[in-house]
Amino acid sequence: MTLEFKKSKLESIIKESKKVVIAFSGGVDSSYLTKVCFDILGDGALALTIDSPFIPRSEISAAEQVAAEIGIHHQIINQGKLDEVILKNGQNRCYHCKKIIFKKIVDFAKSHQIKQIFDGSNLDDLDDIRPGMKALKELEIESPLVQAEMTKSDIREASKSLNLSTHNKPSMACLASRIPFGQWITPETLKQVEIAENFIIAKGIRQVRVRCHGEIARIEVDPEERHQLFDTQLLDEISNHLKGLGFRYVTFELGGYKTGSLNS
Repeated sequence: MTLEFKKSKLESIIKESKKVVIAFSGGVDSSYLTKVCFDILGDGALALTIDSPFIPRSEISAAEQVAAEIGIHHQIINQGKLDEVILKNGQNRCYHCKKIIFKKIVDFAKSHQIKQIFDGSNLDDLDDIRPGMKALKELEIESPLVQAEMTKSDIREASKSLNLSTHNKPSMACLASRIPFGQWITPETLKQVEIAENFIIAKGIRQVRVRCHGEIARIEVDPEERHQLFDTQLLDEISNHLKGLGFRYVTFELGGYKTGSLNS
């Protein structure tokens, strides 16, 4: 199936709608979906971002910028206090979190007399361990990119053709994904991880995760970027900064960044 066929299939799916709310993170997938929805439906498409302590502040700002770039009406709703079932960080954390977040989106859509809600899941997501997909199904959230059989690489290529600034944006996941299951999540730990990652990104590393194993920080960077850390001065700067944030030990994952590395 060619990319052009997939794009045409996506457009046909969207054209069947009159009004939709798009769960919008400002990432590669949701930005592309939002752009296509806006181009087809105009004011019938609305982008909604749920703000929570799990989302880096830079990502909220980026979502606002991308929405402005697209031209779509964009709203941000605060998730509010995190439920204890999420904070205790069990294997089903993602399911409960998605259920709560998308219930807010469902309520928002109903208040605006909008029946359809789209999310930006793509075909590759079906091969990953994503308990949150169950929550989307239960709430009858539609995933047009999955229906159109578009992969992440398809979406990047299609985004580039539309001149979307997100076409080469590194993959992002919520900050809770940096904390192993069973280790309680606290606002302090989330902020610790966020600041640590921002520091490393500022040093020129595009794709980074700082996995928090209690007092140990385990740094993952894209395999193609690993060589950038083979610099003693940079390593000292990162180590000193992260230890200043409260980590006792700072380690480097030799194999590099891997999606869902804490799932196993």
